[in-house]
Amino acid sequence: MTMSVAERNSGSEGKEEESEDESEILEESPCGRWQKRKEQISQGNVPGVESASLAMDTEEGVEVVWNEVLFNDRKVFKAQEEKIKEMFENLMQVEHPNIVKFHKYWLDMKESRARVIFITEYMSSGSLKQFLKKTKKNHKTMNVKAWKRWCTQILSALSYLHSCEPPIIHGNLTCDTIFIQHNGLIKIGSVWHRLFVNVFPEASVHGKVRPNRDEQRNLHFFSPEYGLAEDDYAIDIFSFGICALEMAVLEIQANGDAVVSKEAITNAGQSLEDPLMREFTQSCVRHEAKQRPTAHDLLFHRVLFEVHSLKLLAAHCLISNQYLLPENCVEEKTKSFDPNGLMAEIKHGNRPGVQLKYSHVSPLELDKFLEDVKNGIYPLMNFASSRPHPVPRALSLSHEQVETAKSPTPEPQETESRKVIQMHCNLESNEEGTKTHLSLFLKMDDKLHRQLSCDILPTDSSKDLANELVHYAFISEEDCEKLAGFLEDALTRHKGKALASGTTQ
Repeated sequence: MTMSVAERNSGSEGKEEESEDESEILEESPCGRWQKRKEQISQGNVPGVESASLAMDTEEGVEVVWNEVLFNDRKVFKAQEEKIKEMFENLMQVEHPNIVKFHKYWLDMKESRARVIFITEYMSSGSLKQFLKKTKKNHKTMNVKAWKRWCTQILSALSYLHSCEPPIIHGNLTCDTIFIQHNGLIKIGSVWHRLFVNVFPEASVHGKVRPNRDEQRNLHFFSPEYGLAEDDYAIDIFSFGICALEMAVLEIQANGDAVVSKEAITNAGQSLEDPLMREFTQSCVRHEAKQRPTAHDLLFHRVLFEVHSLKLLAAHCLISNQYLLPENCVEEKTKSFDPNGLMAEIKHGNRPGVQLKYSHVSPLELDKFLEDVKNGIYPLMNFASSRPHPVPRALSLSHEQVETAKSPTPEPQETESRKVIQMHCNLESNEEGTKTHLSLFLKMDDKLHRQLSCDILPTDSSKDLANELVHYAFISEEDCEKLAGFLEDALTRHKGKALASGTTQ
């Protein structure tokens, strides 16, 4: 989630003992994947969230955040249960490289109260606000290229959220809820803030719900119509405009006041030397909501828009089709090139041409660039934003599964509804022809592709093989039948080629 590590209480125990105490496992998720620790973390003001703790994802081996929403009145919770489930199902669909990941949720029902637990990505590098403070403290100014890159990433995330069906309005975008990683990747958190405000009634949630607007230091991030009219994308654009302004000037001075005034915002905007940056930020913070541009429009503003280089387009194409290429293909390919070989040449009639050799390209820089593109640092902003993939509705666990769960209320069980878009396989027989090695790639509609491999004996049937693989591929029964037919055709062709070449199986 969008949070920073809380200060640890100082005590008589040593640091090592304190660390061991904080890493103590307090609770496990029903599936055993998520392990809640004792260490609490501060997450700002997300409505209804009573506590947030560090947790371990035992499958991926990374730290995550364990968030809890408590309901004192179980009857009130039951009345809101379907609405709560629908909200969390919508959040499960949010998938974007510049948005803090929402992993999982489940309900924990007890006699006297109810609890909603949800797991989110942990951002350990700190918030944008912290980064800007450090930059200002070191008497440095903001690099314009970095400012443009950050704005593009934030707008890419907002454009995605606003294009969802129904649209997701962030409603809490500040420099405290935007996070920057060491590689320059920007992620926005607290995407669920406005949904929580609308879904969780104040009377039913343990503790008092306080929208982030009540914090005086962040009041200037919220538009004039915030809370007075129906939620609209314009409130996020206003907040983004203030964030973009703070990124440019590092801090909007409050001049000793508790709240940053309109005059201070105007002065900060006028201090920008680049007229396009001034126009860009001023268009976002217009008083009339209808006059503010959309996130998609801002991506095409003159200060940000640029024709994507062929290098960036090729990198996105390579990342999108990475499953078709062998591992370390870039490294292996660059090794095979002659450093003095001619890669491209531009000829001019009246002056010397330009030659580009393979030695001009650093394999290490190319690898880093591809990794940055994969992580979302350089999004393609000149194209329509992708829509979230539909996810199946949660179903309750069976009685037998409830008995084996590790906490009173199980996690929702999902019916597999994802589809296989393409199937690719490679078959290689050993020299004796006694077995064949199968490498199978399944391209899924949710982009969580499957790559499997196994050895096949001559006695194995395609149907048995498909039934064996389905347990590892997590595909539907319908796709399992298609996989059986696909493997039968592939094995038949492979045996035909082997017989033609004189190899027996």
